[in-house]
Amino acid sequence: MVGAGVLGLPYAMSQLGWGPGIAVLVLSWVITLYTLWQMVEMHEMVPGKRFDRYHELGQHAFGEKLGLYIVVPQQLIVEIGVCIVYMVTGGKSLKKFHELVCDDCKPIKLTYFIMIFASVHFVLSHLPNFNSISGVSLAAAVMSLSYSTIAWASSASKGVQEDVQYGYKAKTTAGTVFNFFSGLGDVAFAYAGHNVVLEIQATIPSTPEKPSKGPMWRGVIVAYIVVALCYFPVALVGYYIFGNGVEDNILMSLKKPAWLIATANIFVVIHVIGSYQIYAMPVFDMMETLLVKKLNFRPTTTLRFFVRNFYVAATMFVGMTFPFFGGLLAFFGGFAFAPTTYFLPCVIWLAIYKPKKYSLSWWANWVCIVFGLFLMVLSPIGGLRTIVIQAKGYKFYS
Repeated sequence: MVGAGVLGLPYAMSQLGWGPGIAVLVLSWVITLYTLWQMVEMHEMVPGKRFDRYHELGQHAFGEKLGLYIVVPQQLIVEIGVCIVYMVTGGKSLKKFHELVCDDCKPIKLTYFIMIFASVHFVLSHLPNFNSISGVSLAAAVMSLSYSTIAWASSASKGVQEDVQYGYKAKTTAGTVFNFFSGLGDVAFAYAGHNVVLEIQATIPSTPEKPSKGPMWRGVIVAYIVVALCYFPVALVGYYIFGNGVEDNILMSLKKPAWLIATANIFVVIHVIGSYQIYAMPVFDMMETLLVKKLNFRPTTTLRFFVRNFYVAATMFVGMTFPFFGGLLAFFGGFAFAPTTYFLPCVIWLAIYKPKKYSLSWWANWVCIVFGLFLMVLSPIGGLRTIVIQAKGYKFYS
């Protein structure tokens, strides 16, 4: 659940300001927990059947064809979006590590670091399934807790910066508004576990007496407590210490103690390696299924080899072309994450359970839907503008 999006939260706070920032953080935490509960409940709502994939749930709610068309494109955008952002994150953290560990080294281009990061995935992508990644997942969980803690603890020990300012950075009203939208997207990106939640629940054994939703829900609660412990301190302490001068990745604002920040950056790299795989797996699955079923390819190792390497290379290439962490977060956060995380579960819930009009459940779902739509429409505008502004002064592949 804890993504590298947590590193962008202080920056999101600087774009939202104290009041709205805290409100959006808390609201997102509550809404995403609620929609996650809905998905855990709906996993086995039909006796004797389990919805192991997000699109199977969509098909049950909206019909065979429509369900696919509603859910699959959104899921693909999320998964591909995360993979691209993680390419950039991995590359940037490796670069920062290199700078901290070796002061007098010749600086190496970010492009090369993204390539170095991608090289790991050309190997890892050929692991067979989810279970073979459970070790990687455990490492990733420990890492994310560690670097979140380092991020806020070393900020706190640094003390509030002398010329700290908490106002909005942009000079114009338009700039402030667009940055606000962008900040919303950064927050949406941080809450992004819903796309693989059904796949995860599918691995839990289930009987009519002991349905899988019991242990799954306990897991979700623990995960969300950890999320709160990671997100809130990082967002609030990071913003409190650096004000609106904070970088779009908090670890880039911290310099000392060098060994600790270097360690944190390596933790980020290890974490993103694991997360990249988790988000890439469903895409491999879809691509291979499509090629075998629709285009009649033979399901061979050669096919897997080419499909997976092609995907890794494609995400690497996009990451090298647009290495803007903050802008990418906001763009994908609003465009792809808001639907699948904030309101799609609610729409499915309304379609299937049909709660009474104006009942508590009806209101709760509609509030989430409105908030989610708001995020989906506004954030990408802010994110795109950020990317355009950053790209103006940027030499490609420099």
